[in-house]
Amino acid sequence: MTRTLLLTGLRDLVRRPLHTGLMVVGVALGVAVVVAIDLANTSSRRGFERSAEAITGRATHQVLGGPSGLPQDVLRRIRVEAGVRASAPVVEGYAVALDLDRQPLRLLGLDPLSDRPFHDHVGTLDGPGLARFFVDPRAAVVGSAMAARHGLRIGTPLRLRVQDRIETLAVAGIAHGGEQEQALEALVLIDVGAAQKLFRMGDRLSRIDLIASEADLARIRSVLPPGARVAPASEQAATVGQLTDAFQLNLTALSLLALVVGMFLIHNTVTFSVVQRRVVIGTLRLLGATPAQAFGLVLLETAAASAVGASLGVALGWLLGQGAVRLVTRTINDLYYVLSVTGAPLTAWTAMKGALLGVGAGTLSALAPALEASRVEPVEALRRVPDEDRAQRLLPRAGFAGAVLAVVGGLLLAASGRSLLGSFASLFAIVLGFALLAPLGTVAAMALATPLAGRAAGTLGRLAARTVTRSVGRTGVAVAALAVAVSVTIGVGLMIGSFRSTVENWLDLTLRADVFVAAPAAGGARAFPTISPDIPARVAAVPGVAWVETFRSVRVASPEGEVNLAVADPRRARDLRLYRSAEGAPERAWDEAKAGAVIVTEPFAFRHRLPARGASVTLLTDRGPRSFPVAGVFYDYATEQGTVFMTRNVYERHWDDRGITSVGAHLAPGVSTDDVTHALRVALAGTALDVSPHRTLRQMALRVFDRTFAVTRSLRLLAVVVAFIGVWSALMALQVERTRELATLATLGLDERRQWALGLLETGLMGALAGALALPLGWLLAVILVHVINVRSFGWTMRLEADPWLFAEAFLVSVGAALLASVYPLLRLRRRSLAEALRAE
Repeated sequence: MTRTLLLTGLRDLVRRPLHTGLMVVGVALGVAVVVAIDLANTSSRRGFERSAEAITGRATHQVLGGPSGLPQDVLRRIRVEAGVRASAPVVEGYAVALDLDRQPLRLLGLDPLSDRPFHDHVGTLDGPGLARFFVDPRAAVVGSAMAARHGLRIGTPLRLRVQDRIETLAVAGIAHGGEQEQALEALVLIDVGAAQKLFRMGDRLSRIDLIASEADLARIRSVLPPGARVAPASEQAATVGQLTDAFQLNLTALSLLALVVGMFLIHNTVTFSVVQRRVVIGTLRLLGATPAQAFGLVLLETAAASAVGASLGVALGWLLGQGAVRLVTRTINDLYYVLSVTGAPLTAWTAMKGALLGVGAGTLSALAPALEASRVEPVEALRRVPDEDRAQRLLPRAGFAGAVLAVVGGLLLAASGRSLLGSFASLFAIVLGFALLAPLGTVAAMALATPLAGRAAGTLGRLAARTVTRSVGRTGVAVAALAVAVSVTIGVGLMIGSFRSTVENWLDLTLRADVFVAAPAAGGARAFPTISPDIPARVAAVPGVAWVETFRSVRVASPEGEVNLAVADPRRARDLRLYRSAEGAPERAWDEAKAGAVIVTEPFAFRHRLPARGASVTLLTDRGPRSFPVAGVFYDYATEQGTVFMTRNVYERHWDDRGITSVGAHLAPGVSTDDVTHALRVALAGTALDVSPHRTLRQMALRVFDRTFAVTRSLRLLAVVVAFIGVWSALMALQVERTRELATLATLGLDERRQWALGLLETGLMGALAGALALPLGWLLAVILVHVINVRSFGWTMRLEADPWLFAEAFLVSVGAALLASVYPLLRLRRRSLAEALRAE
């Protein structure tokens, strides 16, 4: 490509700020979404890794116990009998800082002397701070970043909600240092003895950190009690880190879908540019430019605009990422584990990924318009006659390719097993296949709509429908872009609505008590606070309470990793409608559980690939490994990791833990729930317990659900915005192509009012067609999301519910977006010169 031709293309980008701006906006929006989600995911993952490193330190292994921890005597055995001195006791728990924006905190109880080989946190303190840590049971050490953010100083009190109490610690030291400042986010260090008292652990420990060789480990295992085990120090961090993998992958896939919709916008915009410059391109061809040079010119212009858009997109993505990281972090805190991420710094790798995606997507979107520019014949270009015959000839090929791509996507979906990446690849293939079919569907639909439009709006109606068909090279792509964007809103909306409806039904079947008493959890699915053992009796003594049941939630070890274990009162059986399958009759499953079997949730059975009959689960109890037969599988949406349910009598037979996590109060008939709730709050005054009636707990669970999908809803909205701009650019290109036609109609008596009517009819037909095409595609997306991707991601079975209002809303949005996009192109008609337009022959 010659230097003159290159400068011509770059100057044209400057001379045409409208179409250049559209390309820049299309790339910027798509890149911004991808970068924002990537920043949120990587920042939360990095924050977790830093937190895990701060907790494990230089430990190579850990000795772990059951739900009640390890007897302190195990530490003596390791040091004396096994001869391993590099061992340190640790007590770990969660709390909520009441005066620090109710931030969830992880409390780590350490022995400053034996912990020195493992961590440097306490070693960074000055002399007085270290002394206070030794002698003051209320002394706490916080990181300097946390202290600076909340204005903490030496002596500042820390009011914490710990289990069912409010306790006050005092800042005795602030750990400094670049790495530790980040590692100590949401982490508070206290003395191990103080932590035992704080969490009511008596003389028990959460774990023992080790720096040990293989020979040391053999000796350590020989002195451990039956319920203890040795695990690599990275095991727990790896297990917890996997909790969010599916959640983050789903967000990434949705962000890439927004970029795909943006590619339609770029395609339409570049097409608009080629249409506007047909005369210029034809002139260049007459002056000696080759088709290859015309092709390269368009690609180069698009790549230059895409580079600008990608740069802006990276910057905008960083801004959006600050909000996205808060939403993602809040969801992780709600559902998974304690995490504190205060920002999303832009890394070179994320910026490079965003830039490459933006330039690559923009250039790929410009291939078809660039090919069109290379095929412009000089004579045709100078006559300004749009070549739609070629587009008409390509329709069957595009439709066939779309059908093949959709079928391949369906086959890949069926053959991809449990692969999430394969599932999303199939979904993208189906969507792109449908997009390629849309132009052919446009021609077929307009053939049916022409007589109807003629009867409804006369000549203008027939002319509008025929214009959409005649310019299908432009209108078909716009319809495809809008249909895909609207179908995404339908599919994701149906998925969220179906999920919410399923969760509501599950809550009604699960929350059977009238009032619930529990200590608020501070660590997502990892924190199970223990309440005082006298709470059930105090609740039962309140007038109006007929009887109470207790619940216990813990995590226990198994050969497949840690398992959520829920301990239920044996007196109340689960609702039979909750069972998905049972070893025998569902009515007998609870009796079998009371006799020693367990009941597992659907996600647990899915993740562990349990057979429908004859399944068993092996758990590491305080008496050693035990295998429990599975009496049934039931629906549960509390955690995608799954849960094993066991009755209290069976649990206490195998574990020494007698803790209680929550209490459910069943009221006597005719008693007011509000009155008893108030009486319970009075009776439990002075504790940090939450007393929640059934309806309040249900509302709280649904609020967490709604927060979880906040990012998803934002991505839906952005997809529609990008598609709107794409329709707008397509209409601009269509207007340029029809300049002479519209001028001729104006000279024949088509006044401005009828020109507006014609334009609105054309765009209304396009919007209605896009909405109609989006309905089946949206339904198909919802089916794939609910019955395939959701199951492969989380193991949940949901009932797909079709909300007619959602379909109606999506159709109206499609029509409204198309009509709104036509306003500016129609306003431009006022500024045209009829003489100039008619002189185009």
